Amino acid sequence: MNDRAALDLLLEHGPLSRSRIGELTGLSKPTASQLLARLEAAGLVVVTGTTAGRPGPSAQLYGVNPRAAYAGGLDVNPRRIRAAVADVTGAVVGEFELATPQGRKRSDGAVRQVVDALGGAVKDAGLAVGDVRRVVVGTPGAFDPSTGRLRYASHLPGWHSTTLLEELAAALPMPVEYENDVNLVAVAEQRLGAARGHRDFVLLWNAEGLGAALVIGGRLHRGFTGGAGEVGFMPVPGVPLVRNVARTGSGGFQELAGAQVLPRLARELGLDGPGGLAHARDAVWLLERAAEDTDYSPLLDAFAGRLATGLASLVAVLDPEIVVLAGDVVVAGGEPLRERVEAELGELAAARPRLLIGGVREHPVLRGALEVALAAARDDVFDTSAA
Repeated sequence: MNDRAALDLLLEHGPLSRSRIGELTGLSKPTASQLLARLEAAGLVVVTGTTAGRPGPSAQLYGVNPRAAYAGGLDVNPRRIRAAVADVTGAVVGEFELATPQGRKRSDGAVRQVVDALGGAVKDAGLAVGDVRRVVVGTPGAFDPSTGRLRYASHLPGWHSTTLLEELAAALPMPVEYENDVNLVAVAEQRLGAARGHRDFVLLWNAEGLGAALVIGGRLHRGFTGGAGEVGFMPVPGVPLVRNVARTGSGGFQELAGAQVLPRLARELGLDGPGGLAHARDAVWLLERAAEDTDYSPLLDAFAGRLATGLASLVAVLDPEIVVLAGDVVVAGGEPLRERVEAELGELAAARPRLLIGGVREHPVLRGALEVALAAARDDVFDTSAA
Protein backbone atom coordinates (compact mmCIF):
# COMPACT_ATOMS: atom_id res chain seq x y z
CA MET A 1 0.00 0.00 0.00
CA ASN A 2 2.87 2.37 0.80
CA ASP A 3 4.58 1.55 -2.49
CA ARG A 4 1.43 2.29 -4.48
CA ALA A 5 0.82 5.50 -2.52
CA ALA A 6 4.34 6.67 -3.34
CA LEU A 7 3.89 5.90 -7.03
CA ASP A 8 0.61 7.80 -7.13
CA LEU A 9 2.28 10.79 -5.46
CA LEU A 10 5.08 10.75 -8.01
CA LEU A 11 2.53 10.72 -10.82
CA GLU A 12 0.65 13.63 -9.25
CA HIS A 13 3.59 15.83 -8.22
CA GLY A 14 6.44 14.78 -10.52
CA PRO A 15 9.94 13.97 -9.24
CA LEU A 16 10.29 14.07 -5.44
CA SER A 17 13.13 13.63 -2.98
CA ARG A 18 13.19 10.82 -0.45
CA SER A 19 12.45 13.22 2.40
CA ARG A 20 9.53 14.78 0.54
CA ILE A 21 8.04 11.36 -0.17
CA GLY A 22 8.37 10.61 3.53
CA GLU A 23 6.56 13.84 4.42
CA LEU A 24 3.69 13.22 1.99
CA THR A 25 3.20 9.57 3.00
CA GLY A 26 3.93 9.98 6.71
CA LEU A 27 6.74 7.41 6.52
CA SER A 28 10.11 7.69 8.27
CA LYS A 29 13.21 8.36 6.18
CA PRO A 30 14.51 4.78 6.57
CA THR A 31 11.13 3.36 5.51
CA ALA A 32 10.96 5.77 2.55
CA SER A 33 14.47 4.71 1.55
CA GLN A 34 13.49 1.02 1.64
CA LEU A 35 10.37 1.80 -0.37
CA LEU A 36 12.33 3.62 -3.08
CA ALA A 37 14.91 0.83 -3.22
CA ARG A 38 12.14 -1.70 -3.85
CA LEU A 39 10.53 0.41 -6.56
CA GLU A 40 13.86 1.13 -8.22
CA ALA A 41 14.74 -2.58 -8.26
CA ALA A 42 11.35 -3.32 -9.81
CA GLY A 43 12.01 -0.77 -12.57
CA LEU A 44 9.14 1.45 -11.51
CA VAL A 45 11.11 4.53 -10.44
CA VAL A 46 14.33 6.11 -11.66
CA VAL A 47 16.60 8.87 -10.41
CA THR A 48 15.82 11.98 -12.47
CA GLY A 49 18.18 14.57 -10.95
CA THR A 50 19.03 16.39 -7.75
CA THR A 51 17.60 19.24 -5.71
CA ALA A 52 20.14 21.82 -6.85
CA GLY A 53 19.82 25.47 -5.82
CA ARG A 54 18.49 24.82 -2.30
CA PRO A 55 20.19 25.28 1.08
CA GLY A 56 21.97 22.21 2.37
CA PRO A 57 23.31 19.17 0.51
CA SER A 58 21.68 18.12 -2.72
CA ALA A 59 19.18 15.26 -2.59
CA GLN A 60 18.34 12.82 -5.34
CA LEU A 61 14.99 13.21 -7.05
CA TYR A 62 12.97 10.14 -7.96
CA GLY A 63 10.31 9.90 -10.67
CA VAL A 64 8.13 7.21 -12.17
CA ASN A 65 9.96 5.33 -14.90
CA PRO A 66 7.99 6.33 -18.03
CA ARG A 67 8.95 3.07 -19.74
CA ALA A 68 7.35 0.94 -17.03
CA ALA A 69 4.13 0.59 -19.05
CA TYR A 70 2.31 1.92 -22.11
CA ALA A 71 -1.38 2.28 -22.92
CA GLY A 72 -3.31 3.07 -26.08
CA GLY A 73 -6.47 4.96 -26.92
CA LEU A 74 -8.58 5.22 -30.08
CA ASP A 75 -11.23 7.75 -31.06
CA VAL A 76 -13.50 6.36 -33.79
CA ASN A 77 -15.94 8.29 -35.95
CA PRO A 78 -17.40 7.63 -39.42
CA ARG A 79 -14.58 9.48 -41.22
CA ARG A 80 -11.44 8.53 -39.33
CA ILE A 81 -9.82 6.70 -36.45
CA ARG A 82 -7.39 8.69 -34.32
CA ALA A 83 -5.00 6.62 -32.19
CA ALA A 84 -2.39 7.47 -29.58
CA VAL A 85 -0.01 5.69 -27.22
CA ALA A 86 1.03 7.16 -23.87
CA ASP A 87 3.69 6.09 -21.38
CA VAL A 88 2.75 5.35 -17.79
CA THR A 89 3.17 9.01 -16.77
CA GLY A 90 0.49 10.04 -19.28
CA ALA A 91 2.85 11.60 -21.82
CA VAL A 92 1.77 10.86 -25.41
CA VAL A 93 4.64 9.17 -27.23
CA GLY A 94 3.00 8.15 -30.51
CA GLU A 95 0.03 9.25 -32.64
CA PHE A 96 -1.61 8.19 -35.89
CA GLU A 97 -4.74 9.08 -37.82
CA LEU A 98 -6.37 6.75 -40.31
CA ALA A 99 -9.03 7.89 -42.77
CA THR A 100 -11.85 5.35 -42.93
CA PRO A 101 -13.45 4.68 -46.35
CA GLN A 102 -17.19 5.22 -46.48
CA GLY A 103 -19.64 2.48 -47.28
CA ARG A 104 -17.78 -0.49 -45.78
CA LYS A 105 -20.23 -2.68 -43.86
CA ARG A 106 -18.16 -5.74 -42.97
CA SER A 107 -16.86 -6.08 -39.42
CA ASP A 108 -13.49 -7.32 -40.66
CA GLY A 109 -13.02 -3.88 -42.21
CA ALA A 110 -13.55 -2.25 -38.81
CA VAL A 111 -11.15 -4.72 -37.16
CA ARG A 112 -8.47 -4.04 -39.76
CA GLN A 113 -8.89 -0.28 -39.34
CA VAL A 114 -8.47 -0.52 -35.56
CA VAL A 115 -5.39 -2.73 -35.89
CA ASP A 116 -3.85 -0.42 -38.50
CA ALA A 117 -4.55 2.75 -36.53
CA LEU A 118 -3.13 1.35 -33.30
CA GLY A 119 -0.17 -0.07 -35.21
CA GLY A 120 0.55 3.36 -36.70
CA ALA A 121 0.62 4.99 -33.25
CA VAL A 122 2.78 2.19 -31.85
CA LYS A 123 5.24 2.58 -34.73
CA ASP A 124 5.32 6.35 -34.23
CA ALA A 125 6.25 5.71 -30.59
CA GLY A 126 9.09 3.37 -31.58
CA LEU A 127 7.44 0.46 -29.79
CA ALA A 128 6.03 -2.97 -30.60
CA VAL A 129 2.32 -3.72 -30.25
CA GLY A 130 3.15 -6.14 -27.44
CA ASP A 131 4.56 -3.26 -25.39
CA VAL A 132 1.06 -1.79 -24.98
CA ARG A 133 -0.66 -3.23 -21.91
CA ARG A 134 -4.17 -1.82 -22.30
CA VAL A 135 -6.26 -0.19 -25.04
CA VAL A 136 -9.54 1.71 -24.82
CA VAL A 137 -11.65 2.39 -27.92
CA GLY A 138 -14.12 5.26 -27.93
CA THR A 139 -17.04 5.22 -30.38
CA PRO A 140 -20.37 6.98 -30.84
CA GLY A 141 -23.20 4.98 -29.29
CA ALA A 142 -22.48 2.15 -26.86
CA PHE A 143 -21.98 -1.59 -26.88
CA ASP A 144 -24.99 -3.21 -25.22
CA PRO A 145 -23.56 -5.42 -22.44
CA SER A 146 -26.33 -8.00 -22.93
CA THR A 147 -25.72 -8.49 -26.67
CA GLY A 148 -22.26 -7.08 -27.38
CA ARG A 149 -23.75 -5.11 -30.25
CA LEU A 150 -23.22 -1.41 -30.90
CA ARG A 151 -26.38 0.63 -30.40
CA TYR A 152 -27.31 4.28 -30.99
CA ALA A 153 -24.72 4.67 -33.77
CA SER A 154 -26.29 3.71 -37.09
CA HIS A 155 -23.95 6.21 -38.82
CA LEU A 156 -20.85 4.10 -38.01
CA PRO A 157 -20.63 1.53 -40.83
CA GLY A 158 -18.98 -1.84 -40.20
CA TRP A 159 -19.33 -1.68 -36.42
CA HIS A 160 -22.65 -3.45 -35.86
CA SER A 161 -21.75 -7.13 -36.13
CA THR A 162 -22.66 -9.24 -33.11
CA THR A 163 -19.18 -10.83 -33.31
CA LEU A 164 -17.21 -7.57 -33.60
CA LEU A 165 -15.95 -7.54 -30.01
CA GLU A 166 -14.75 -11.14 -30.27
CA GLU A 167 -13.00 -10.38 -33.57
CA LEU A 168 -11.24 -7.36 -32.09
CA ALA A 169 -10.18 -9.37 -29.03
CA ALA A 170 -8.70 -12.03 -31.31
CA ALA A 171 -6.84 -9.45 -33.42
CA LEU A 172 -5.19 -7.56 -30.54
CA PRO A 173 -2.77 -9.04 -28.00
CA MET A 174 -3.82 -6.89 -25.03
CA PRO A 175 -7.08 -6.39 -23.10
CA VAL A 176 -9.37 -3.94 -24.91
CA GLU A 177 -12.22 -1.90 -23.43
CA TYR A 178 -14.93 0.01 -25.30
CA GLU A 179 -16.62 3.18 -24.17
CA ASN A 180 -19.01 5.79 -25.48
CA ASP A 181 -17.12 8.79 -26.84
CA VAL A 182 -18.97 11.40 -24.78
CA ASN A 183 -18.45 9.34 -21.63
CA LEU A 184 -14.73 9.48 -22.36
CA VAL A 185 -14.88 13.27 -22.64
CA ALA A 186 -16.41 13.28 -19.15
CA VAL A 187 -13.53 11.14 -17.88
CA ALA A 188 -11.03 13.57 -19.38
CA GLU A 189 -12.82 16.53 -17.77
CA GLN A 190 -13.07 14.74 -14.42
CA ARG A 191 -9.37 13.90 -14.29
CA LEU A 192 -7.79 16.79 -16.16
CA GLY A 193 -10.34 19.53 -16.82
CA ALA A 194 -13.28 21.51 -15.52
CA ALA A 195 -14.83 18.70 -13.45
CA ARG A 196 -11.77 17.91 -11.30
CA GLY A 197 -12.86 17.49 -7.71
CA HIS A 198 -16.54 17.06 -8.61
CA ARG A 199 -18.38 13.76 -8.08
CA ASP A 200 -21.81 14.65 -9.50
CA PHE A 201 -21.97 16.39 -12.85
CA VAL A 202 -23.52 16.37 -16.29
CA LEU A 203 -21.42 16.93 -19.38
CA LEU A 204 -23.31 18.23 -22.40
CA TRP A 205 -21.46 17.57 -25.65
CA ASN A 206 -22.34 19.50 -28.79
CA ALA A 207 -20.24 19.04 -31.91
CA GLU A 208 -21.41 17.16 -34.99
CA GLY A 209 -23.86 15.39 -32.70
CA LEU A 210 -25.43 16.20 -29.35
CA GLY A 211 -25.08 13.95 -26.33
CA ALA A 212 -24.44 13.88 -22.62
CA ALA A 213 -22.46 11.99 -20.02
CA LEU A 214 -23.73 11.46 -16.48
CA VAL A 215 -21.35 11.12 -13.53
CA ILE A 216 -23.03 10.16 -10.24
CA GLY A 217 -21.04 9.63 -7.06
CA GLY A 218 -17.82 9.91 -9.03
CA ARG A 219 -18.71 7.13 -11.48
CA LEU A 220 -20.10 7.11 -14.99
CA HIS A 221 -23.73 6.08 -15.24
CA ARG A 222 -24.08 4.06 -18.45
CA GLY A 223 -27.60 2.67 -18.14
CA PHE A 224 -28.94 -0.84 -18.68
CA THR A 225 -28.16 -0.96 -22.43
CA GLY A 226 -25.27 1.54 -22.32
CA GLY A 227 -27.50 4.29 -23.68
CA ALA A 228 -27.58 6.70 -20.73
CA GLY A 229 -26.84 10.18 -22.04
CA GLU A 230 -28.21 9.70 -25.57
CA VAL A 231 -30.10 12.96 -25.09
CA GLY A 232 -30.16 13.81 -28.78
CA PHE A 233 -33.26 11.56 -28.89
CA MET A 234 -34.89 13.26 -25.89
CA PRO A 235 -38.33 14.78 -26.61
CA VAL A 236 -38.36 18.51 -25.82
CA PRO A 237 -40.83 21.34 -26.38
CA GLY A 238 -40.26 23.48 -29.44
CA VAL A 239 -39.87 20.72 -32.05
CA PRO A 240 -42.28 18.06 -33.36
CA LEU A 241 -42.47 14.78 -31.50
CA VAL A 242 -40.54 12.17 -33.49
CA ARG A 243 -41.43 8.50 -33.14
CA ASN A 244 -39.11 5.56 -33.84
CA VAL A 245 -36.16 7.84 -33.19
CA ALA A 246 -33.63 5.00 -33.20
CA ARG A 247 -34.74 4.11 -36.72
CA THR A 248 -34.89 7.63 -38.10
CA GLY A 249 -31.67 8.75 -36.39
CA SER A 250 -33.20 11.99 -35.22
CA GLY A 251 -34.97 13.25 -32.16
CA GLY A 252 -36.17 16.20 -30.20
CA PHE A 253 -33.14 17.77 -28.52
CA GLN A 254 -30.87 17.18 -31.53
CA GLU A 255 -33.41 18.94 -33.73
CA LEU A 256 -33.79 21.77 -31.23
CA ALA A 257 -30.16 22.50 -30.35
CA GLY A 258 -27.86 20.49 -32.60
CA ALA A 259 -25.20 22.15 -34.74
CA GLN A 260 -27.45 22.00 -37.80
CA VAL A 261 -29.90 24.57 -36.38
CA LEU A 262 -27.40 27.45 -36.14
CA PRO A 263 -27.30 28.40 -39.85
CA ARG A 264 -31.11 28.43 -40.00
CA LEU A 265 -31.37 30.48 -36.83
CA ALA A 266 -28.88 32.99 -38.24
CA ARG A 267 -30.90 33.36 -41.45
CA GLU A 268 -34.12 33.85 -39.51
CA LEU A 269 -32.43 36.63 -37.55
CA GLY A 270 -31.07 38.26 -40.72
CA LEU A 271 -27.45 37.47 -39.89
CA ASP A 272 -24.78 36.53 -42.39
CA GLY A 273 -23.14 33.12 -42.20
CA PRO A 274 -20.14 31.51 -43.91
CA GLY A 275 -22.24 29.20 -46.10
CA GLY A 276 -21.04 26.04 -47.81
CA LEU A 277 -19.44 24.43 -44.77
CA ALA A 278 -20.52 21.34 -42.87
CA HIS A 279 -23.12 22.01 -40.18
CA ALA A 280 -20.65 21.85 -37.29
CA ARG A 281 -18.13 24.15 -38.99
CA ASP A 282 -20.91 26.63 -39.86
CA ALA A 283 -22.07 26.53 -36.24
CA VAL A 284 -18.57 27.10 -34.87
CA TRP A 285 -18.03 30.06 -37.22
CA LEU A 286 -21.33 31.64 -36.22
CA LEU A 287 -20.83 31.22 -32.48
CA GLU A 288 -17.26 32.48 -32.57
CA ARG A 289 -18.54 35.54 -34.41
CA ALA A 290 -21.40 35.95 -31.95
CA ALA A 291 -19.04 35.77 -28.96
CA GLU A 292 -17.16 38.82 -30.32
CA ASP A 293 -19.75 40.83 -32.28
CA THR A 294 -22.74 42.30 -30.44
CA ASP A 295 -24.74 42.35 -33.70
CA TYR A 296 -24.87 38.56 -33.36
CA SER A 297 -26.06 38.62 -29.72
CA PRO A 298 -29.62 37.62 -30.72
CA LEU A 299 -28.17 34.37 -32.06
CA LEU A 300 -26.56 33.64 -28.70
CA ASP A 301 -29.83 34.41 -26.93
CA ALA A 302 -31.85 32.10 -29.16
CA PHE A 303 -29.38 29.22 -29.04
CA ALA A 304 -28.87 29.51 -25.27
CA GLY A 305 -32.62 29.14 -24.77
CA ARG A 306 -32.64 25.97 -26.84
CA LEU A 307 -29.72 24.44 -24.94
CA ALA A 308 -31.25 25.33 -21.59
CA THR A 309 -34.56 23.71 -22.56
CA GLY A 310 -32.96 20.28 -22.81
CA LEU A 311 -30.62 20.82 -19.88
CA ALA A 312 -33.59 21.66 -17.65
CA SER A 313 -34.86 18.09 -17.95
CA LEU A 314 -31.47 16.63 -17.07
CA VAL A 315 -31.04 18.97 -14.11
CA ALA A 316 -34.53 18.21 -12.81
CA VAL A 317 -33.81 14.47 -12.75
CA LEU A 318 -30.17 14.43 -11.66
CA ASP A 319 -29.65 17.65 -9.65
CA PRO A 320 -25.92 17.75 -10.53
CA GLU A 321 -23.35 19.90 -8.76
CA ILE A 322 -22.08 21.33 -12.07
CA VAL A 323 -22.81 21.13 -15.79
CA VAL A 324 -19.84 21.06 -18.15
CA LEU A 325 -20.40 22.40 -21.67
CA ALA A 326 -18.05 20.70 -24.13
CA GLY A 327 -17.65 20.11 -27.85
CA ASP A 328 -16.59 22.48 -30.62
CA VAL A 329 -20.00 24.10 -30.99
CA VAL A 330 -20.65 25.20 -27.41
CA VAL A 331 -16.99 25.95 -26.73
CA ALA A 332 -17.03 28.34 -29.71
CA GLY A 333 -19.67 30.42 -27.91
CA GLY A 334 -17.36 30.79 -24.91
CA GLU A 335 -18.32 32.72 -21.81
CA PRO A 336 -21.04 34.79 -23.51
CA LEU A 337 -22.93 31.60 -24.40
CA ARG A 338 -22.24 29.96 -21.03
CA GLU A 339 -23.60 32.97 -19.15
CA ARG A 340 -26.77 33.00 -21.22
CA VAL A 341 -27.38 29.26 -20.83
CA GLU A 342 -26.85 29.50 -17.07
CA ALA A 343 -29.29 32.41 -16.81
CA GLU A 344 -31.92 30.59 -18.91
CA LEU A 345 -31.46 27.40 -16.91
CA GLY A 346 -32.01 29.37 -13.71
CA GLU A 347 -35.44 30.31 -15.04
CA LEU A 348 -36.38 26.80 -16.18
CA ALA A 349 -35.05 24.52 -13.41
CA ALA A 350 -35.50 24.53 -9.65
CA ALA A 351 -31.92 23.36 -9.10
CA ARG A 352 -29.26 25.81 -10.24
CA PRO A 353 -25.94 24.08 -10.89
CA ARG A 354 -22.90 26.04 -11.96
CA LEU A 355 -22.11 25.84 -15.66
CA LEU A 356 -18.49 25.51 -16.76
CA ILE A 357 -16.82 25.41 -20.16
CA GLY A 358 -14.86 22.20 -20.75
CA GLY A 359 -11.12 22.52 -20.16
CA VAL A 360 -9.83 19.63 -22.31
CA ARG A 361 -9.88 21.12 -25.78
CA GLU A 362 -7.43 18.99 -27.78
CA HIS A 363 -8.81 15.58 -28.78
CA PRO A 364 -10.90 15.13 -25.59
CA VAL A 365 -12.32 11.72 -26.62
CA LEU A 366 -8.83 10.38 -27.24
CA ARG A 367 -7.53 11.89 -24.00
CA GLY A 368 -10.34 10.23 -22.07
CA ALA A 369 -9.60 6.88 -23.71
CA LEU A 370 -5.95 7.19 -22.71
CA GLU A 371 -6.88 8.10 -19.13
CA VAL A 372 -9.03 4.97 -18.76
CA ALA A 373 -6.39 2.75 -20.38
CA LEU A 374 -3.61 4.27 -18.26
CA ALA A 375 -5.53 3.66 -15.03
CA ALA A 376 -5.83 -0.04 -15.89
CA ALA A 377 -2.20 -0.29 -17.05
CA ARG A 378 -0.97 1.33 -13.83
CA ASP A 379 -2.99 -1.11 -11.78
CA ASP A 380 -1.43 -3.96 -13.75
CA VAL A 381 2.19 -2.94 -13.38
CA PHE A 382 2.21 -1.02 -10.09
CA ASP A 383 0.26 -3.51 -8.01
CA THR A 384 1.94 -6.60 -9.47
CA SER A 385 5.49 -5.22 -9.38
CA ALA A 386 5.11 -3.61 -5.96
CA ALA A 387 3.82 -6.88 -4.53
